[in-house]
Amino acid sequence: MNIVRKINDNLAIAGQITLDQLRQIANEGYKSILNLRLSDEIGLLANEQEKTELLGLYYVNIPTKPEDINHQGMLQIYQIVTELPKPILIHCDNSIRSSAIVLLYIALKQGIAFEKALQKVINLGLI
Repeated sequence: MNIVRKINDNLAIAGQITLDQLRQIANEGYKSILNLRLSDEIGLLANEQEKTELLGLYYVNIPTKPEDINHQGMLQIYQIVTELPKPILIHCDNSIRSSAIVLLYIALKQGIAFEKALQKVINLGLI
C-alpha cells in the first residue's frame, strides 16, 4: 500500500492507490483525484474512475510521462488543478510524477517562472 503524503490543505500525493485507500481518502474529505498514469502502465486500479465517482469524488486522468512535463503540459495540469474541488489527491505509480507536478503547481501559483521551477524539479531528480 502506498503512502498518501499531505503537502498542504489542498494537495496530497501518492503512488498508485488501492480501493481501500480510495475509500479512506473519500472518508477524510478529499474531493478530487488526479491520476497521472498512462493506461498501459502495470498495476493500475481497475475501473478507478468509476470507483472514484461512486464514492462521490471528482476524477480526472491526465496520462503524463516524465518527459511530457513541459510548459504547455503543465499549463493544462495547472488549470485542471486550479478548477478541481479541493482537497485533491494527485497520484501516479510511485509518487515521483505527482511530486513534480505538485512542486511545479505550487511554484507557478507563487509566481515563480516555469523554467526556474522546472530546473529545481530536475535538480531534485523528479524528471
